[in-house]
Amino acid sequence: MNKVISIDAAIDHIKDGMTIMIGGFLGCGSPHRLIDALVEKGVKDLTLICNDSGFPEIGAGKLVVNKQIKKLIASHVGTNRETGNQMNSGEMEVVLVPQGTLAEQVRAGGAGLGGFLTPTGVGTIVEEGKEKMIIDGKTYLLEKPLRADVALIAGATVDKFGNIVYHGATRNFNTLMATAAETVIVEAERVVEIGELDPNDVVTSGIFVDYIVNGGDK
Repeated sequence: MNKVISIDAAIDHIKDGMTIMIGGFLGCGSPHRLIDALVEKGVKDLTLICNDSGFPEIGAGKLVVNKQIKKLIASHVGTNRETGNQMNSGEMEVVLVPQGTLAEQVRAGGAGLGGFLTPTGVGTIVEEGKEKMIIDGKTYLLEKPLRADVALIAGATVDKFGNIVYHGATRNFNTLMATAAETVIVEAERVVEIGELDPNDVVTSGIFVDYIVNGGDK
């Protein structure tokens, strides 16, 4: 199977109303060309799971500005004023999740777990509507896993099987999201032949990747 496809073909996998994950941390390690293509296509009513809503002109924030997001699940939104505007007006539902909890929810989704217990959020509005358990006298919240229809992630160097090498901190949420979606699409800075990567440098195995977009193509 040839996993390398065009950006247009990749975006065709995303339909109105889907749940998507987008990797990155304030735009660092985000699949920018895939995001731009998604904005251009205008897919709407999406549920977006990401670390943050970026900036109005950078990262996943472009989707917010274009009003393509129905529900946002993220750990912070303070760098994108439009997120706050749409949240306050009721145009977009925003679920704020502690960052570590969000990461673990995605990891649990990828690992096939039913959830996990954490003390984070106990005694705050975070616990509203959630099951609580007391273990050895300490209270924990049951946090449920997160999965998506499609994950859009980014990698530095990717071979044609989908094995991914990241550059520094750009791996952030990408590694977790690669395991937690039905369809995983990676935007690569550079695509190489199978066998060119040192296996010791590979962080995400190509077994998780369905499609590859060469982000370096003009």
